[in-house]
Amino acid sequence: MKLDAHTIAGLAEHLETCELKARDTPKITDEHPGMDWDDAYAIQDEILRRKLSRGARLIGLKAGLTSHAKMKQMGVDTPVFGFLVDSFSVPEGTQVKTSELIHPKVEPEIAFVLKRALAGPGCHIGAVLAATDFVLPGIEVIDSRYRDFKFDLKSVVADNTSAARFVVGGRAMRPEQLDLRTLGVVMEKNGEVVSLGAGAAVLSHPAAAVAMLANHLGRRGQVIPAGAVILSGGVTEAVSVEAGDHVCLRVQNLGSVSLRFA
Repeated sequence: MKLDAHTIAGLAEHLETCELKARDTPKITDEHPGMDWDDAYAIQDEILRRKLSRGARLIGLKAGLTSHAKMKQMGVDTPVFGFLVDSFSVPEGTQVKTSELIHPKVEPEIAFVLKRALAGPGCHIGAVLAATDFVLPGIEVIDSRYRDFKFDLKSVVADNTSAARFVVGGRAMRPEQLDLRTLGVVMEKNGEVVSLGAGAAVLSHPAAAVAMLANHLGRRGQVIPAGAVILSGGVTEAVSVEAGDHVCLRVQNLGSVSLRFA
């Protein structure tokens, strides 16, 4: 680690304040160009600690940067990971207030819910599928706190990988009932198709992202707990939204889930 505990605490407070007040900021590596990956995750951990100290509940985890092409473009060999607390969860049918966000975008996701804990290292797709209770469609609302959505990867990890809101719904199914690689995904905004994809866009198999998450946590002495909701990463590119928009995600065999923005 390159940053001391005081600096990490200060950056965590700054980024969380930007999140809570819907205020943007230049990326933090502008002032701390030497920060490393351990620093970035330490800042994210401190943001989570702050939320838990105020009564938030950790309900899940998320993966980002789950396209092989995107990882190669960014010069990394693993996705980035963040946390989900209960205040991020939006019941289907509830409107998301854009006044609480800076520049929101939506991503279609395949969500996993575990029936037992997953631990790394050595976690693999088969272990993920065996530990999964069910999968279902999810829409993640990402909202980077960085001005104009301009950031590097260490900055975005520190900012909890742009996590903001999410909704899951549709039809829950056991993973053995599906071919998650060929699962078709269609996202519509205001009745118009804005993105199309299939599960294989996520690391060739969305369960691979969950396995990488388990292995990442394993290196830090942590596990994915039973009951956790895991967003496995955007199947397609993110799409910008604004007040008045209605987004609907349809996933083959899993039904649909939708969000409105006010």
